[in-house]
Amino acid sequence: MRNILAPVLSLVLIAGVASPALAASGPFFSLKNTDFVVTIAFLVFVAVLFYFKVPSMIGGALDKRAEGIQSDLDEARKLREEAQSLLASFERKQKEMQGQADAIVAAAKDEAQRAAEQAKVDLQASIARRLAAAQDQIASAEAAAVKDVRDRAIAIAVAAAGDVIASSMTATEANKLIDAGIADAGAKLH
Repeated sequence: MRNILAPVLSLVLIAGVASPALAASGPFFSLKNTDFVVTIAFLVFVAVLFYFKVPSMIGGALDKRAEGIQSDLDEARKLREEAQSLLASFERKQKEMQGQADAIVAAAKDEAQRAAEQAKVDLQASIARRLAAAQDQIASAEAAAVKDVRDRAIAIAVAAAGDVIASSMTATEANKLIDAGIADAGAKLH
């Protein structure tokens, strides 16, 4: 920065000295010539600036400012890179979470389908058991009805046979049958 400032100030001095000399009327090196006085004051001002090292201070301040701006830019670049890495990390996590959510939904659908199929199988088994139980009850009711009909038929047949035997049998024949039954019972008991 200092290297640039010195040639610029020299050009300003040369331009400042050359132009009043050309434009002045009368002797230039006179204190009555305002252009000469202004040129001297300017040269004194520039000398004072160089004596107090103002150009180097300005250059140093500008260098510090440039360094500050550069450090701010470097920090901003680092922050941007960190933000981009965080964004990429969050995007990866989002994709992983989306994949997990899709897997959970797919597993839930599969489980629901298996549960529906199992419920269908259980329902069919339950219907088969109830149908078998109903058929067993029907068979049992039929067997009971057949037994009841047989028992009544036997009772009616025994009663009819008793009536037929009673009407056709005489008292002597009945006594003979009783004696034969007693003898038969006695032989079976001993």
